[in-house]
Amino acid sequence: MPGPATPSPAPRGRESREAARRRMAEVLGRFAGTYPDARIELRFRNPLQLAVATILSAQCTDVRVNEVTPRLFRTYRSARAYAAADADEIKDLIRSTGFFNNKTRSIQGMARALLERHAGRIPRTMEELRELPGMGRKTANVILGNAFGIPGMVV
Repeated sequence: MPGPATPSPAPRGRESREAARRRMAEVLGRFAGTYPDARIELRFRNPLQLAVATILSAQCTDVRVNEVTPRLFRTYRSARAYAAADADEIKDLIRSTGFFNNKTRSIQGMARALLERHAGRIPRTMEELRELPGMGRKTANVILGNAFGIPGMVV
């Protein structure tokens, strides 16, 4: 027999920005208290490597991504190198992560956009990151938080 139903929280009207900021700060504080040593498992040395690794992590384990990236990162050291690379060579290196055709397109598209709009560097704002190919909100939050120390919520 099922237990008693959990009561729904009281509906909140439209929340002010300040109230939302306070609530978010409280939630983030609780997470930090509960998980004080939380770290990303992806191995990277710079924001570009993290962006590539995060794209590769879609529908793949971080363990597998970490097996693939050392050779990938030795081969391609800049956005220019990814943009100029033979797509088939990238595909061969990342094949085991799955969806390698789409991931290769995303990585090379991101690299080209970085060269065209950001002098080959990973931008530091959500808006600019979201404009890059292959970059959704989750990937952008991973980069902002782990490459630049800008807090965000990765779900």
